[in-house]
Amino acid sequence: MRAGRSKPIALLASVVVLIAIAGCGSASRAPEARRVAATTGTVPPNGGAVWDPQPAAQQPNVVFVLTDDLDTSLVRYMPHVQELARRGVSFSNYFVTDSLCCPARASIFTGRFPHNTGVFTNSGADGGWNVFHDRGNENATFATSLQSAGYRTALMGKYLNQYPARAAGPGLSPYVPPGWSEWDVAGNGYPEYGYNLARNDRVVHHGHRPSDYLTNVLAKRGLGFIAESVAAQQPFMLELATFAPHAPATPAPQDRNRFAGVTAPRDASFDEADMSDKPAWIRDHPPLTPDQLTRIDAGFRRRVRSVQAVDRLLARIEQRLVRLGIADRTYVVFSSDNGFHMGQHRLTPGKLTAYEPDIRVPLVVAGPGVPPGQQVDALAENIDLAPTFAKLAGAVPLPGADGRSLVPLMQGFEPFDWRTGVLVEHRGMPRSPDDPDFAPAGSGNPPTYEALRTASSLYVEYDDGEREYYDLVTDPEELHNIADQLTPEHALRLHQAVAAMKTCQGPACWPAQHTAG
Repeated sequence: MRAGRSKPIALLASVVVLIAIAGCGSASRAPEARRVAATTGTVPPNGGAVWDPQPAAQQPNVVFVLTDDLDTSLVRYMPHVQELARRGVSFSNYFVTDSLCCPARASIFTGRFPHNTGVFTNSGADGGWNVFHDRGNENATFATSLQSAGYRTALMGKYLNQYPARAAGPGLSPYVPPGWSEWDVAGNGYPEYGYNLARNDRVVHHGHRPSDYLTNVLAKRGLGFIAESVAAQQPFMLELATFAPHAPATPAPQDRNRFAGVTAPRDASFDEADMSDKPAWIRDHPPLTPDQLTRIDAGFRRRVRSVQAVDRLLARIEQRLVRLGIADRTYVVFSSDNGFHMGQHRLTPGKLTAYEPDIRVPLVVAGPGVPPGQQVDALAENIDLAPTFAKLAGAVPLPGADGRSLVPLMQGFEPFDWRTGVLVEHRGMPRSPDDPDFAPAGSGNPPTYEALRTASSLYVEYDDGEREYYDLVTDPEELHNIADQLTPEHALRLHQAVAAMKTCQGPACWPAQHTAG
């Protein structure tokens, strides 16, 4: 949908990227929301007061399922996610602020860019939980916002990399950040077995029994929290943050031998034929070897198998909401912290880049007031989730948020002044085997960059002076870098747009996200 006026979103032709919000808020509010949007053609600042703060009895619940490293190619293997998309709205142009776990999750919690959270990497002086905590980010998240509005809040699964070591052993009292009523967080939950789960004021060890499989444990804990919240007659916000399909992508026992014939997708960018136009950090990557191709296909199968438990988790949550009679006032949101490349541009499995497989991720919304089976092609970003959750809850807007509420888009209308560009920023980092996101040479470790993604182009500025520009209308697979063909005027305009976005803060970020590209 084109920016400039409010209009209905086109019908969804095919499921590409997904967010699901099932059963939202008070159904009686939706017609009025559409009338306001259609009459005024705009919304007030901070994403628009389309929904006024609601009495507690009308406050919708929110269930947010956030996966780890799930790229859009896996959605076709998740039938329950696809069903959510048919019942809701899919965001086809939803991007992340950084294609790396910790900075992306920091943006989701706060609604702020990495340059404002200070979290650029997974550990060290510029990343990880320590930086997020020490800079006070935990005091202004969607959890604190919703809890102050009367919500029971819960985080289950993955929090942030480097979450305190003192929560690593049974009998120790774990640290619980502000804003969370229920805390069930694992540290090293990537293997799905043999992990410690910080459960409020204690740490519980889980071993290697089938019943210890982490994704299933999260589903069980989440179902319990929902039941407790209903019994307490309180609205709730539940984030279920799975470690799947992050490596090693361990499947549930019943999925170990499924999808034996599946291989990784192969488009024109897979094992790209001509890399001469690419920047130096990737230009000399050799063609993929037969052994690498075999490993990529095997890794993709593991990822497909591991998301089956996530898909079932989503279905179980949906079924419980129906049984408890609260599906018509509960949002169920499905997304991922970042994407993942597997063979594109000759890269072995990894992330960190500004290329499409890494920065575009699923996001889907369904529920009362949300038209079913439709697609939103307006530009959205993970900094928009926290403002969206606050708006749905009728909570006080988050101070300093760089993003905007997606509620108008969810309801079928694009504000006339919607953004025309999103910022992706990444800080180059040393690679260490101690980092769970460590990958061998060849997976891609770009130098520091800022990127501008518009509806039709990708522009990347590296701190070593190199540039990339792709016309995504004629070159959607990013095969032809034409940065050296830009006119001086166009190049300057792009540089100025990036310069404004990478230093913006709070409300000033909205005008910075309006660029001709």
